[in-house]
Amino acid sequence: MAGGTGRTGRVIQNLWFPVTVGVLWEWATAQGWLNPFFFPPPSKILATGWTMLVGGEVARILGVTLGRFAAGAALGSMAGVACGALMGISGTARRALEPMIAGLYATPKLALLPLFFLLLGLGETPKITLIALVGFIFLSTQTLDAIRGVKPSYVEMARNYGAGRRALLRRVYLPAALPQIFTGLRIAVSRSLVVAISLELVSGTNGLGGLIWISWETLATERLYVGILLAAGLGVVIHRGFGVMETRVVPWRS
Repeated sequence: MAGGTGRTGRVIQNLWFPVTVGVLWEWATAQGWLNPFFFPPPSKILATGWTMLVGGEVARILGVTLGRFAAGAALGSMAGVACGALMGISGTARRALEPMIAGLYATPKLALLPLFFLLLGLGETPKITLIALVGFIFLSTQTLDAIRGVKPSYVEMARNYGAGRRALLRRVYLPAALPQIFTGLRIAVSRSLVVAISLELVSGTNGLGGLIWISWETLATERLYVGILLAAGLGVVIHRGFGVMETRVVPWRS
């Protein structure tokens, strides 16, 4: 009983704000305070979304965006953790790689898209590469900071017991740095999703970004809001999903 009450309380805490905004929005539109062309009532937006869902359009759109995003985020995350760990345990690697990563970090990522088109062609490869680059840059920096923050006493104790560099990385550095790495992973993947949708906006391709842009061009405002809600929903699902994964992989953090 207490567990059910607790779950109900969490649901209320999570939904009270969007539900309140939706109710006020619906009421303001009914009163004529909001222009229904630019601010269609939530009931109409939800009806449009339901029609798109039943017709299979939502699944097709999400499939395109998620396929592109998942490929890039997975590649970028794995490479970022590996690069950050290497820089964390090797001063030579850090001096060689950190300036390049710092420069890329400060560069607007979408500004690199034309260069990637020139180098990699006009298909999916340059888009996936750019998505991967975003995750790589952020996660390599976070992993480096996490490993540099490991207490020296842990490292010294392991060395006293004969641990080499590989054992230190596997048994000391990564377990101690894992909580911060997961925080970086959650943010890096969210940023990769933002870039994936932004790429679809600027390149005029299909997917969520394409839905939002075409809806804006045709003034299909209900579909425009559906696209924005789907993007926000994806962000929430990813955030919560990595939170659940973190509690399983890093149970000592909580």
